Amino acid sequence: MEAASKQERTRLSADDWELGALELIAEQGVSALAVEALARRLGVTKGSFYWHFRTREALLKAALARWERDDDRALVADVDPIPDPRERLRELFRRVAREVQPHRIYAALLKALDHPQVLPLMARVSQRRMDFLALAYRQTGMDRTTALNRARLAYAAYVGFLQLNLTLGLPKLSHEEFDAYVAHVIDTLIPA
Repeated sequence: MEAASKQERTRLSADDWELGALELIAEQGVSALAVEALARRLGVTKGSFYWHFRTREALLKAALARWERDDDRALVADVDPIPDPRERLRELFRRVAREVQPHRIYAALLKALDHPQVLPLMARVSQRRMDFLALAYRQTGMDRTTALNRARLAYAAYVGFLQLNLTLGLPKLSHEEFDAYVAHVIDTLIPA
């Protein structure tokens, strides 16, 4: 028994549990995150979980922190270094359009804003994203107010599309239609 338990602990790391938690959240929402269900999904016992985390809330906190760090890293590492602000915005919009799992997690978190760990996280992430957009729009030559308003509009379009698409299943777009939509968003929201 002890040997099997030790093998589980070495096979699954805290990272594995965090990633598994994020996958479960993306598929079923924050409320579906339960230690027993996640252990079954990962093919281990609950004992493996308690080797890494004291409680479900500790796992949720770690998983959300991972999601936030990964979100920041992707933005800073991949998009921020692009010197031309218009191209930086275009690349951001194109990259965001290609991601699936982060959107599913984001949409699930939007449904869980009543959770005490989720609301502050979403407020931080959203503010950071809008600040990034506002700065890029300022760098295109927009005044502060116009840049902030454009950033809000772009972010609202993103959140609204996620809600329509992932929550309501609308609109039903083919790959070609979705690519055309993304091109339209880029043409509409990024100054020439």
